[in-house]
Amino acid sequence: MRIFYDCEFIEDGRTIELISIGMVRETDGAELYLVNADMPERKIRRHPWLMANVVPGLPKPSGDWNNHMPTSWLYDRHNRAVQPKIRIASQVRRFIQGTPDPQLWAWYGAYDHVVLAQLFGRMIDLPTGIPMWTNDIQQEAQRLGNPQMPEQGAGVHNALADARHNLVRAQFLDQLAAQPDGSSR
Repeated sequence: MRIFYDCEFIEDGRTIELISIGMVRETDGAELYLVNADMPERKIRRHPWLMANVVPGLPKPSGDWNNHMPTSWLYDRHNRAVQPKIRIASQVRRFIQGTPDPQLWAWYGAYDHVVLAQLFGRMIDLPTGIPMWTNDIQQEAQRLGNPQMPEQGAGVHNALADARHNLVRAQFLDQLAAQPDGSSR
């Protein structure tokens, strides 16, 4: 069963650190969205692209509390999705292991897989039942002639919204591949 996922992260060419992860299981629509309570906030604050594109998609408080959120907070630390990295690893493991014959799929998924694997330590530390690779939706699109992909409406760079859109992309490519001549019409 395919699991579509996306990770938001910060990397400097030597290290890569999780900000958030979103996962969607294809057949039953089960979802998982988690935000790393241990993310390196100082590094993120110094990264203009992350501040402009990723931070706005992190959980924000609602209602009157929003007016009282400390300006130093990048996200709502009281949101249920915000968890320490060790709990994220446990929930991701359960989500994947609870999926029959799991296949991981992501859009330009190489770094996503590294971030996911590092939740558990080294690559060889991946728990049993978690795939050692991620299938790449972009690679599948190239194989099918690089068709114009469906646009994502909202939530770009929110890990769960991106994971949901990865499912849309994959289903679009599935339909394209099923056509007798393999062309998009």
